[in-house]
Amino acid sequence: MTKKTFKEFYSNTQEKDLDEFRVLSKAARKKMAIRMKKLAKSAAFKAKVARSKFKVADPAKLLVKARKAAKKKFVDKLFPSYKEFSLQRRVQADQIINQKYGGAITKIAKRMQNVLRKKEKDKVKAARAAKQDQS
Repeated sequence: MTKKTFKEFYSNTQEKDLDEFRVLSKAARKKMAIRMKKLAKSAAFKAKVARSKFKVADPAKLLVKARKAAKKKFVDKLFPSYKEFSLQRRVQADQIINQKYGGAITKIAKRMQNVLRKKEKDKVKAARAAKQDQS
């Protein structure tokens, strides 16, 4: 058995995550929200976000963004007041969407990838232009 490099391991785990939606429990959502709120305040995270504005996202990240956008289309259509739902109700809504429309979301996400890739390129161009104007 050969040892996998970190990059190989990370890409394999990322691909597994992309294959299906993970429906999070109420506790997991709260825990993640608290962790991200704390993380977003750190200087290292802010620097990472600033650096990412100058890079086009890799295909795996684009697929994640595409899946989120495709899921959002179904959420907006089926549950217009999704944002006002309680945490538990959002979990139930996510389960319903994943169960009934998981395959459709995957298909739509694949089609949306090209559109999002173009948007990413435009985002990077705008960020670089803004940086040049600043200096």
